[in-house]
Amino acid sequence: MNKIPIRHISSNRNEPDFSENFSIRDVHTLLDGSDMVQELHRHSFFFILVLEKGIGEHSIDFIPYSVSNYSVFFMRPGQVHQFILKYGSTGYLIEFNNDFYSPLQNSAKQVLRKVSSKNLYIPDAGRFKKLYSILTNIFQEYSDRQERYHEVIQASLGIFFIELSRQDRTSQSLLNERSEYMLDRLEELQELMELHISTHKQVTYYAEKLHLTTYQLNAVTRATLGKTCSEVINNYIILEGKRYLLATVNQINQIAWYLGYEDVSYFTRFFKKQTGYSPEAFRNKFK
Repeated sequence: MNKIPIRHISSNRNEPDFSENFSIRDVHTLLDGSDMVQELHRHSFFFILVLEKGIGEHSIDFIPYSVSNYSVFFMRPGQVHQFILKYGSTGYLIEFNNDFYSPLQNSAKQVLRKVSSKNLYIPDAGRFKKLYSILTNIFQEYSDRQERYHEVIQASLGIFFIELSRQDRTSQSLLNERSEYMLDRLEELQELMELHISTHKQVTYYAEKLHLTTYQLNAVTRATLGKTCSEVINNYIILEGKRYLLATVNQINQIAWYLGYEDVSYFTRFFKKQTGYSPEAFRNKFK
């Protein structure tokens, strides 16, 4: 069973010592006179692409997004994407993992969780200018490496996330205590699914792991995603199936077994019911 290609932050001897945990690059320099084309893959880190000028195509977890000027793409670890970024684009590419940015304050954790739950932001020109100036300062700190520069970068990232969270018009204030609790439980559920989805697909299993009743867990998923826990589990199974169908050459039966389905025909029926396509038809249409 071939795994989906996973990319890690690549360190460079000419970069700071923590470059395997954090990186910021100038997009114009990164393109170096040619287009950047990346096939479907996933990351082990947070990925932020901030484009002052953007030309190209970007798909995250099979949802196509427009690449445009003043756009901010934000991806969580584990998501899959592919993109074409045309020469002439300008901005910054930021990569970091939890070893570099893992704030102790719950409020800061909640801000990161909030902003990383959305894959695309398109700020107005004024707000983008403010966001961009923060990244320019981070880039300067990363390049100059003055005393305690990594602490300055971490603090600046926190400010960047707060500014980005203000872009979300669905909530003009930071999360209240109840929603923080709900999002904490949702994140724990998502982490558990990543680890156990191939062997456990029952709501009761995840409720027990989270020390909740099934009613309470359903309340969490309804409040945060507007779906029952069973729907969330099914959606995650389908998403993983899509990822493996398009990012690997594994046979359908291998993918079904990997996801915990010994009966391949049952998996095929389940996949078609959820997507409208058989696994083979989905692969042929979208790969």
